[in-house]
Amino acid sequence: MTAVTTRTARPPVDVVTGSTRSLRPDVLGAAAAFSLLFVVALWVRGRGLQDLTGWWTGVTSIGRLTGLVSAELLLIQVLLMARVPWIERTYGQDRLAHWHRLVGFTSFNLMLAHIVLITLGYAGTASVPVLREAWDLVTTYPGMLLATAGSAALVMVAVTSVRAARRRLRYESWHLLHLYAYLGAGLALPHQLWTGADFTASPLAAAYWWTAYGVCAAAVVVFRLGVPVWRTVRHRLEVAAVVPEAPGVHSIYLRGRDLHRLPVRAGQFLQWRFLAGPGWSRAHPYSLSAAPRPGSLRITVKSLGDDSRRVSTLRPGTKVLIEGPYGRLTADRRTARRVTMIASGVGITPLRALLEELAYSPGDVTLLYRTRSDADLVFRRELEHLAAVRGVRVLYLLGPRGRDGSWLPAGWGDDAQSLRHLVPDIARHDVFVCGPDPWMESVVRAARRATVPADRIHLERFTW
Repeated sequence: MTAVTTRTARPPVDVVTGSTRSLRPDVLGAAAAFSLLFVVALWVRGRGLQDLTGWWTGVTSIGRLTGLVSAELLLIQVLLMARVPWIERTYGQDRLAHWHRLVGFTSFNLMLAHIVLITLGYAGTASVPVLREAWDLVTTYPGMLLATAGSAALVMVAVTSVRAARRRLRYESWHLLHLYAYLGAGLALPHQLWTGADFTASPLAAAYWWTAYGVCAAAVVVFRLGVPVWRTVRHRLEVAAVVPEAPGVHSIYLRGRDLHRLPVRAGQFLQWRFLAGPGWSRAHPYSLSAAPRPGSLRITVKSLGDDSRRVSTLRPGTKVLIEGPYGRLTADRRTARRVTMIASGVGITPLRALLEELAYSPGDVTLLYRTRSDADLVFRRELEHLAAVRGVRVLYLLGPRGRDGSWLPAGWGDDAQSLRHLVPDIARHDVFVCGPDPWMESVVRAARRATVPADRIHLERFTW
């Protein structure tokens, strides 16, 4: 077998500066669109259009419509992040999270419009002050106190999802607060059952809304609660060892029972909860850093905050709760014989696991690994072993950050030309990318300018 040695890549002298089962995306998208059209049809069937002929009845009718569409979008939002395997494998968690955010804010804004329009419409029809009508709605209509509490929960979720608020929160804390969206959706149901004219107007409407709520509730109970509990109990994961890899970076080795039956692949991540005192309820999304083995798993964590630093101090025998696996950055995405992997910092973790699991011949795989210095390289000994044994071409891109918007260290020229210099036939490769979000965007831009087809660039974003 031909050995390909590792080396630190230098800027070129003449650089000119300057088969996993899934569903069809169109089927799922069509189902979502049809559900929204059906809700509008229920509104029309319930005299929604006829009521537009009067001023205050029209305001009330539009308020009913915004409430119906808001409720439907809320259910779609819940379903998007219910961890349903077929949906997750079709779109990937990064796209689902993006759509979840867009659908969530749209639903929230429509909910606010529903509250305002219904209150105005009722007040205008009864010729009473708006604040008095709002108070009467909350205190006298069945289910409205619960709906008010549910709205408050959704307001909290929406406020903490704004970008400025997310910057001030740890992911783990934000994730825990975000679960109140389920409470908000559940508390809205009695209001629809008892006072929602479009819910109770016909057996067809009642059957539809009961089915929609039932499907979403079942998805949450089964895939967000049942499956994680079952896998945690079945596999009984615990910490086996904690090993330092680089300054501030540690690998956690985990052992368990029947791990060969855990359907996890190299490149995927799980949500981890370590039962080691305060903070155990907060989930941590960490990728596998080695291909799964029958008796063990490995994750690698960089100390970026209190929770990740706490992970580095775990003791052997610490019990672990898991959710997952999630993610589509697996060998199934591969379409070409040759592969280039591009990593930055601790983003090497899922790509290191893929290097172990992928089938390839010597010279077919190139790894470009970007860090600030030689001391920051993670898994250097393992990467050099893969270079010697499996013929991986490993190039280290070391040095402080270059110009703004570049994925390369200082001293390099044009991003796309440098990429073609490093991997001359990059246009015929699959490109797997992992690192900080802005850095990955820079890599994608360079790869596209280097004529890599968009469907051959594979990455997952972990922003929230």
